[in-house]
Amino acid sequence: MRHLLGIEGWRREEIETLLDRAEAHLPGGSAQSSVLQGKVVANLFFEDSTRTRTSFEMAAKMLGAQVLNWTAQGSSVSKGETLLDTVRNIEATGPVALVIRHRSSGAPHLVAQHVRCAVINAGDGTHEHPSQALLDAFTLRRHWGRLDGRTVLIVGDILHSRVARSNILCLTALGARVVACGPPTLLPVGLRELGADVTTDLDAALPKADAVMCLRLQLERQTESFFPSTREFSRLFGLTAARTERMKPEALVMHPGPINRGVELAPAVADGARSVILEQVANGVAVRRAILEVCS
Repeated sequence: MRHLLGIEGWRREEIETLLDRAEAHLPGGSAQSSVLQGKVVANLFFEDSTRTRTSFEMAAKMLGAQVLNWTAQGSSVSKGETLLDTVRNIEATGPVALVIRHRSSGAPHLVAQHVRCAVINAGDGTHEHPSQALLDAFTLRRHWGRLDGRTVLIVGDILHSRVARSNILCLTALGARVVACGPPTLLPVGLRELGADVTTDLDAALPKADAVMCLRLQLERQTESFFPSTREFSRLFGLTAARTERMKPEALVMHPGPINRGVELAPAVADGARSVILEQVANGVAVRRAILEVCS
């Protein structure tokens, strides 16, 4: 695997092989790799990020690499420099991999056609976020062993979510049933073709779910009004403490972050016993170590 641009097209055995490799990179695991010793990994983030950028930085350093953290703010992008000129100049400094987050769907794919080093998609527009889907699957697999026969309910702003698209592809490839739930205006066409079932009734779907993945309302991507208000959205699609009583006793709560507390998730749920949100963050380092090891 030279690049990681998306989950689309991956076979189940390929996903499981990567997740198996990530197991060895957990604290106390068997992997003691310094495969990137003396090399450089460049994080190129054209959008803000906390979890993903920090996770990739820690993963690279644990593999022995030096890390270049580049952001659009304060760069020549403000002077009109193009994406390709930017990445070519960064590549000329010698990194072994470029980890790219960009507001435009397909940007990492374009970059991969014009550079010699590895390209890892850290989120492109509303298209995909493959490493997030892999760490989500990894987290669920550690709780369940296998995903076959399990139901994962993805709730919220699916229209603008690259996390939802990658998770539908990844989780269904591993044998899970995925149900997408949200207002009709935030449920894009093509979800069933990706492999997901679709509903607008959260309360009816909750009792059947083994895990509920709430998504952030991406108001910054919305160019028109898709629902009356955030209060109305929370009333119909927010996971409150009262709603969790409808869930299976052992069902898990997930969120890719950042959380709009009191909108997608009540604070008591985000911090409650069902929540594996911080596990997702911790597991992200192991998964991204495996990704960098394979790509680089």
